[in-house]
Order: sequence, then C-alpha cells, then structure tokens
Amino acid sequence: MPRMNNLPEKPGSQAVAAFLQKVASMPAVAPAPGTAGRLIFAMDATASRQPSWDRACHLQAEMFGAVGEVGRLAVSLAYFRGFREFAATPFLTNAQDLARRMTGVTCLGGQTQVERLLRHALEETQRHKVNALVFIGDAFEEDVDAACHLAGQLGLRGTPAFCFQEGADPVARNALRQVAKLSGGAWAPFDAGSATALRDLLRAVAVFATGGRPALLRLGGSVAQGIAGQLPAPAARGG
Repeated sequence: MPRMNNLPEKPGSQAVAAFLQKVASMPAVAPAPGTAGRLIFAMDATASRQPSWDRACHLQAEMFGAVGEVGRLAVSLAYFRGFREFAATPFLTNAQDLARRMTGVTCLGGQTQVERLLRHALEETQRHKVNALVFIGDAFEEDVDAACHLAGQLGLRGTPAFCFQEGADPVARNALRQVAKLSGGAWAPFDAGSATALRDLLRAVAVFATGGRPALLRLGGSVAQGIAGQLPAPAARGG
C-alpha cells in the first residue's frame, strides 16, 4: 500500500510531535458571525449498534440546545452499515429534522468504514469548512495507517475529529485515539448505559463547533475540560 506521505506511523516519535505542532499552528477559526457552525455527526450503524443508535436519536437535540447564545449549528448525519453502505444527509439546522432522519435508519450487520467516513469529511470540508467531526462507535476493523493519513489531512484543514468510543475494545481504542490526536481533536470513552456521559460529550462538541475553543472552555464541567485538555495548544504568536 502507498506510504503515508508526510505523516508519521509511530505515535510518540519525533515526527509525530513535529506534525502535531504543525496542526497546533493552524488557526482554529470559529464560524463567522451570523453563520452556523458545521458539524458532521457520524455513527457506526452496524448490527449491534441499534440500542446506541436509539439512545443517540433521543440525545441529539442536546447538540442544538447546547449552543445557546454561542451561535447556530448545522449538523449532517453520516453513518455506515451493511455491505459497504454509507450515507450522509444535508446539513440540518434543527433537532426535529435530524431526529426524523435518524428514526428512519435501522442498523444492519457489516464491517466498519471509518476510513470512508474520514474521506467523506475531508471532501466535505474542502468544499465548505466543517468545524468538527463526531464519530460514535465501538469497533475498528480497518487499516489504521490509512485512517491516520486522512485524519492528519483533516487536522491540517482545521477539522478535528472527536471520537467517542463505546466499550473498551483495545483495537478500537488505539485506532480512534490516533485518529483524534492527528486530526487535532479528542477521544473519550463512554459506558453504553450512561446517557448522561454521551449527552455531555455531544454538548461539548456542539459548543466547540459553534464557538471554538474559547466557548468550550467557558462551558465548564469535567467533560468539556477533558476534551479541551486534549486539543492542541494554541500556537504562540510572535510579538
């Protein structure tokens, strides 16, 4: 397979540190006043995921409600399931439309398609800036190097991936943490039985997508602070 161009392969190497410093030097641009922050809300919709899908359907309104005075939010639902099926909705600006789309989806058996999701996010942000990507899943069955290559490209374009892992699969944890880090985003685990944890994670990313890091820090709470603590430190400005 082709190598990863300028992206490193070994976490912790000097090359990784240099690359992450480059990501951190990219300006984290919040949406312009009067425009909506654009967020891709992506989920693994393979067979075992139906309970989590239903839970997320009930919680997705929290993303719109969380932005408050920070700004407006536009969300595109993306998912994969079955045999190489991948779909993404237009960007929607209210919870009712998003819920209607989600309730029409039934989870089907299949392998993960995280790489395809990252490629979709990259193509989307190249057309029109995407402020954040959220991915919720519990498995990773692909080439981690290929996914990291795409994650790094997202990072250079200022589109961080926030990977929220359900369960404790070590392969998924390793892959999703690398994807999050190389994109300039964050990884967090959550318990399948904890709706509160997932709600707080979604609220935090929605606020970030509409107001950037400053709005995330103002949100407060351990979840928001934990996510903010993983984001690349803002580059120092020369005097």
